[in-house]
Formats: sequence, C-alpha cells, structure tokens
Amino acid sequence: MGDLIGKSVKRVEDNRFLKGEGKYTDDFNMPNQTFAVYVRSPHAHANLVSVDISAAKAMDGVINVFTGKDIKDAGIVGSICGWQVDFKNGDTMKEPGHPILAVDKVRHVGDAVALVIAEDIGKAKDAAGAVEVNYKVLDAIVDPKAAAQDGAPQVHDDVPNNTIFDWELGNKDETDAAFENAHHITELSYHNQKLVPNAIEPRAALAYFDSNDEKYTLYTTSQNPHLARLIIAAFVLSIPEHKLRVIAPDVGGGFGSKINTYNDECGVLWASKQIGRPVKWTADRTEAFFTDSHGRDHVTDAKLALDADGNITGLRTKTYASLGAYLSNFSTCVPTYLHGTLMQGLYTTPAVHVDVTAVVTNTVPVDALRGAGRPEASYCVERLVETAAREIGMDPAEFRLKNFIPPFDGVKQPGYQTQVALQYDSGNYEGALKKALKNANYEKLKEERSAARSDGKLM
Repeated sequence: MGDLIGKSVKRVEDNRFLKGEGKYTDDFNMPNQTFAVYVRSPHAHANLVSVDISAAKAMDGVINVFTGKDIKDAGIVGSICGWQVDFKNGDTMKEPGHPILAVDKVRHVGDAVALVIAEDIGKAKDAAGAVEVNYKVLDAIVDPKAAAQDGAPQVHDDVPNNTIFDWELGNKDETDAAFENAHHITELSYHNQKLVPNAIEPRAALAYFDSNDEKYTLYTTSQNPHLARLIIAAFVLSIPEHKLRVIAPDVGGGFGSKINTYNDECGVLWASKQIGRPVKWTADRTEAFFTDSHGRDHVTDAKLALDADGNITGLRTKTYASLGAYLSNFSTCVPTYLHGTLMQGLYTTPAVHVDVTAVVTNTVPVDALRGAGRPEASYCVERLVETAAREIGMDPAEFRLKNFIPPFDGVKQPGYQTQVALQYDSGNYEGALKKALKNANYEKLKEERSAARSDGKLM
C-alpha cells in the first residue's frame, strides 16, 4: 500500500467502457423473468378514492397487480430516513411514513399507487394504463417557506405546519451583538432552486427470491449497496442481512441520487416472493424525473455584518429547506450538518449563526446531489461577500484577501477552529486567490471590463 501513496493509479474499468462493454443493471436477466411497471400519480396532492385493478389483472400476460393495501396488509413498510435531527427544544423530529405504494393519499407527482407485473414490458405498460384510479385533488404546497406558515396545505396529518424540525448552529447572542454594532449590513434573500439529477443510466432493479434457501437477490443501480442491504433487510422486509444479497454492477452516473435506497427496488423485491419469479423494473426518463431524489430547494434570508474598516464581524442565515413529500435516507443531514457546518467559509467571521427549518412539501423527495448542502453554503457565503464588497465600494478580490483566514498548515500552525463546529486542517486561501488573479491577469480584465461597459456592453 505504501508504494501507491502519491502515485496515479490506473483505472481498471476503462477498457470495457471504451469498447461499449460495460454491464449495467438493465443488462442482467434471469430465467423465467417478469417485468414491472409502477402506476404513478399525475397529481401533486390528492386523496385516493379508489384503485380499480380488475381490468388490468384480467389482461393477457398479466401475472399480478398489487396496491398499497396489499403491501400494508403484508406488514411491509417503505424506506426510512437514516439521520435524526431534532428540534431546537430537544423534541424528536417528525418522520412520516413513506409507503411503497400509496394507501390513502398521494403526496407528489410520481407517487406510486400500484405495481403491475407481466410477462413482458409491453404487456406491463398496457396493464398499467388499464388501472383506474379515482383521485380527489387537494391543494398542494411547493414553496418551502410558505409550507411552514399557518393555513398552508398539510402534506401529512401528523406533521403540524409541515415542519420536520427546526435546527440551529453557532452562537446566536454573539451574532446578534455583531449586527447591533455593525457599521454596514448586507442582506440577501434568494431561492436556491430545486434541481433534478439526470444520470445517463436510469435507476433499475432485478429482484429474485429463492424459496429453497429463503434468500433474496437484488441487482440495483446503487452507489451504496451495503446501505441498501441494511435498510431493506432490517427495516423493510425485517429479515437477517445474510438473507439478502445486493449486487451493484456498473453504474452509469449517480451524483448522489443513487446513494439512497428507494421504495421502487423494495417493491419489486417483495413482489418477487409473492409471484415466485424474478421481477425486473427499469425507470424511463420521465419516471426518473418524477422519482429520483432531487437536490437543493432552499429559501434563504442571509445577512453579513461589517465594521467601518470592511472587516466581517458577523454572518446570519435563516433557511427554509424542503425535504420533499417524504424523508429520504440522508435528507435531514443535507441542510444541517452538511450545510450549516460550512457557513464559516474561508473567512475569519467571529460570529456565525445558522437557523434552519426543514419542511415537507408536495414535491419529489430531496437528498444528496452534487455536494449535498456544501454548494448551497458556498453559494450563500460567496454571494454575501461579493455583494458586501460592491456595496462598500471595495474590489471583491481585495475584500476577500482582507477577510481570509490567514495561511495555516496544520503542523507549524494549528488547524483553524470555525464558529460552526468544524476544524479546518490546513489552508492557504490568500495564496490560491493571488495565484488565480495573476494567472487571469486580473487587473487587465478589469480594464477591459471598464472599456466594455463604457461601450454599453454587459460585462
């Protein structure tokens, strides 16, 4: 192992990928295999009046059609949230159930209401179209901040004001004092919009139950197969982990959206035992947009306090973070421990306070995506810094250099303890920015910008 430190390690998978010989979940098949299609809600919020599967079950090639009642009666629950973040007052956070198939209500477009199993994918899709669902459409709520207000539509009856928890980090009293004594305060309000992941390979699952060994096998598009085995065995199927084998072959992109354990693979795994045959499910692109966990969706009010010399003296944020209609595996830690702990940024801000209210909305569940909370924090801090510099008439680069944490290597100088729990091990932000400014010929760029603006150009 010592021979590898500091050296490039050749990738072993490139040869087959370059030849188009990668093998993904949908490439695997089993003898006597069946195909699954989920029937999904076109409504963001509606009561389920009835789900009529009689016509679908009678169609040629259809093996079975399951509803939420079938799974509920079997005592099977859906995937869980794996990270508890409690209220400021110590109360336990709210964790509404996430059924594999909706029983009484749908809570986002794409919420599954039935599972069709057929001999081939065409017959499964035809039968899915024959399932008759009677909805009573309800008012929906999609804005994170509005969701927490009195009178907003309630996504779950057992989650008052749609609030899963409120959470804070930093020193509120010191931050309040910094703002009371500030020479200048910069304020920003913005919506870090919801994002949809879009991996080249859609999610897929191939599930099989061996009745002789009483064991399950699941091929799945997963960045985290060990987590999938733990959650499905311990919390969904209530079986010992050694009774479930999870195989994650080549994965065609994930970016965080394939870290989670979804209800879709749980559903086909359970169904494989019910019908005694392997079951395969592969999402199409539209289905992926409606079901893959989304990212971001923060509504934030942020403030930065400065003294008369342009030194940052305090930072305060209030964020309403949507977790979507249900809690995904890591959803609760993304706007808190992966977000709030980054709000020091690169600056010596002596007082920081982060306040987060996490809510449910009638949208696709939110979880890790491309940085998971960290990009949202960096955006907030750097937009505040950029705006503050412009408001006080200081060059943004100069303002940053003035407020950077001084260089430290973690050996000769100790690590830097932030105001929001983390300790940085090392950093030379001044050196990095100065090198970037030099390589970009920053002063010449500013001259070109001034010339362009004088000509009426936007630069």
